[in-house]
Amino acid sequence: MLPLHRLLPFALPVLATAATMALAVDPATAQDRYKQPPAEMLAILDAPPPPVVSLDPTGNVLLLAQGIAMPSIDDLAAPMLALAGSRIDPGNNGPHNPSRYVTLTLKQVIGGTELDVTLPDAGRVGFPVWAPDGSRLAFAVTHDDGIELWVADASNGRSRKLSERTLNAARGGAFRWMPDSRTLLCRFVVENRGDAPAPPRAPRGPVVQETEAGRKSQVRTYQDLLAGPHDAALFDHYMTAQAALVHVETGARTSIGAAAIFAGLSPSPNGELLLVQRHVGPYSYQVPASRFPRVIEVWNRKGAVVKRLAELPLADEIPIGGVATGMRSVSWMPGRRATLQWMEALDAGDPKVDVAHRDRLLVQDAPFDQRPVEILRTEHRCYSLDWMHNSAYGLAREYDRDRRWIRGWVINPDIDTAVREGAVTADARTRKLFDRSVNDRYGDTGSPLMTDSATGHRVILTTGGHIYLTGAGATPEGDRPFLNRLDVLTLKSEELWRNRGDAYETVVDLLPGREPYDPPRMLTRWENLTTPPNYFVQDYDGSKRTALTDIKDPAPELQGLSKELVTYERDDGVTLTGTLYLPPGHTAGQQHPLLVWAYPREYNDAETAGQVRGSPYRYTRLRGYSHLFMLTQGWAIMDGAAMPVIGDPETVNETFIEQIVASAAAAIDEAVRRGVADRERTAVGGHSYGAFMTANLLAHSDLFKAGIARSGAYNRTLTPFGFQSERRTLWEATDTYVKVSPFLHADKINEPILLTHGELDSNSGTYPLQSERLFHALRGHGATAKLVMLPYESHGYRARESVLHVLAEQAEWLAKYVAGEDEPTP
Repeated sequence: MLPLHRLLPFALPVLATAATMALAVDPATAQDRYKQPPAEMLAILDAPPPPVVSLDPTGNVLLLAQGIAMPSIDDLAAPMLALAGSRIDPGNNGPHNPSRYVTLTLKQVIGGTELDVTLPDAGRVGFPVWAPDGSRLAFAVTHDDGIELWVADASNGRSRKLSERTLNAARGGAFRWMPDSRTLLCRFVVENRGDAPAPPRAPRGPVVQETEAGRKSQVRTYQDLLAGPHDAALFDHYMTAQAALVHVETGARTSIGAAAIFAGLSPSPNGELLLVQRHVGPYSYQVPASRFPRVIEVWNRKGAVVKRLAELPLADEIPIGGVATGMRSVSWMPGRRATLQWMEALDAGDPKVDVAHRDRLLVQDAPFDQRPVEILRTEHRCYSLDWMHNSAYGLAREYDRDRRWIRGWVINPDIDTAVREGAVTADARTRKLFDRSVNDRYGDTGSPLMTDSATGHRVILTTGGHIYLTGAGATPEGDRPFLNRLDVLTLKSEELWRNRGDAYETVVDLLPGREPYDPPRMLTRWENLTTPPNYFVQDYDGSKRTALTDIKDPAPELQGLSKELVTYERDDGVTLTGTLYLPPGHTAGQQHPLLVWAYPREYNDAETAGQVRGSPYRYTRLRGYSHLFMLTQGWAIMDGAAMPVIGDPETVNETFIEQIVASAAAAIDEAVRRGVADRERTAVGGHSYGAFMTANLLAHSDLFKAGIARSGAYNRTLTPFGFQSERRTLWEATDTYVKVSPFLHADKINEPILLTHGELDSNSGTYPLQSERLFHALRGHGATAKLVMLPYESHGYRARESVLHVLAEQAEWLAKYVAGEDEPTP
């Protein structure tokens, strides 16, 4: 039988018919109708979502994009092709079921006047992209048979169509602004390309794969891969695009070069050159397109190749935790006319190789006829390089895999002198900005605020020789976000602002001062326990505060809930944290059924594992299929209960079971100690790795009466080349893989477990087969279990019908097996 995604959209009705027939003979088969959750959940769920906001590059206009709460199952059931890691709609040559927005509003930061953008009567509007000068916005409008390009004038809100339904968004990046703000760089469907290749009536032969002695391809279990020659032909057909420039005033379209499968297409800051990354064959059936062979070139605006920079082979032999060899993370360097920057591994991409430096950073000026200039070598793996606005200073960051440690370096390479003298390295003043554990939230000095340069390239926001750092501001009392100003020359930091009081507020961006020489103002996002997030403009001292939005509470039914950030200890002394919710109407001394919801995380030491995470002052918004909806049914919830797994990164999973059991016991003990939970009515739940945790807790402890496991992986022999943070293969750590696989301990799961999974889960490692096989094992051992497979859903669940059904199943399961109550009334 063909794989399910090859049969869409007509497979599921056939399968549903078969399932309906099976109902007559198999009482264990699930019903075939979507359920409705209790009315209290439904009222909250149908509230409109908050708008998505985007500040224009000038800092003067705020875009408010109002989306829809949830698509329908009909939307998700649209035709879909899964090709080399991408899911596309073959009808319109774009992503399958993209996000959509129903209104776009432009609001002046000063004065607050609002302007609605005119939108087309038909089609699904995508999220707009600002022109570098803020004068216009571009957006896609998706139809069943194609995708149009539209542009709106920010001064009056009027929009107009720039192209017919010919955009090619199959590989993403269907359009982007050129630095002149008057031209869009687009990808279009190739003209006269013909119909998609039809599948052969009969195969011409077998699908053959081959490997040779000495080649190691230790790849993760990717989904949606090419399955044969016909898939490869479909990949070529849909992914091949024609690059073109579209003038926004006249609509004139100028094609650039030959059609290609573009992995990347970006203009130089001066707008004269294009960095082109295109995929070439041979393709692979083992890895997604991101690892296919690619050619990296520089083109001019007519499509002529100025320089071929690299020909990268198929990246299917990257070591676990490693990187590809050769040129990687190549991009234009902001602030220079046409200079490329990239990274290269010095350890063959292998983190286990012992070398003095793992990476080097290089730059090369147009016309690319001189050797690249090395500007920095890093002891550990470099993962980012950003440049400061209108400055020669940059920020490079590296990650020490062995210690889970990060460092930041402020660099000032003399690139011009090196280029002028033909040197292969540039003199660079390098100074350490930070050096800490990646898990050390208390020691986090913040990340720089970013902005767009005048050419539309991302840069670090810089004013007067200073950059601005924002962070969560974690403290033993909870998060207190901050804004610091850092002098680039002295590296001295000054705190400008910090969140205080019984509210949670973060800095989103900096805005121009009221007058030319006034200091910047802050754009902040403020919320408290009873008020949803809203946006404000204010000075550093909190004065002259102006509200930009007035979003009302969408769920007044939850005004009476209690929320507290709690700390407690595990039996080995490790400090743990969680957010304890109590339902509306709770009274002193009242005990509730308790749901512990968690997601395990790995740490090197107990000190960082015990740091407090979260804030007691954040607004609680219930959305989707959140477990927090159980608050409406009178449950207490220990949310985000810390499940630290502490140890050497190479062997930490050897004590995974013992540590999560101890953490779960501590969470229950704390809720019981506070007198708000009944120890005899407890449940545990989690999503993805949290589902894996849930099944293990039920297999290896008797702490809980039931569990909810969503979209999990339960048999680690099916993810043999590592999972989550596990660095060893199945053959190197067989005992550990077996120990932590709840599928292999299904005979020990003697508490009821509800398994939920999307039938089209695209997440690496969490094949739907994982839940199906665990259910079969549980059924074979006489356990109490239920398997809910959601049609057309992936790792997370989107359709309104699916979300309502999951909420209903969860409420029924917990009421029946934990609370000892009748199932809730839908």
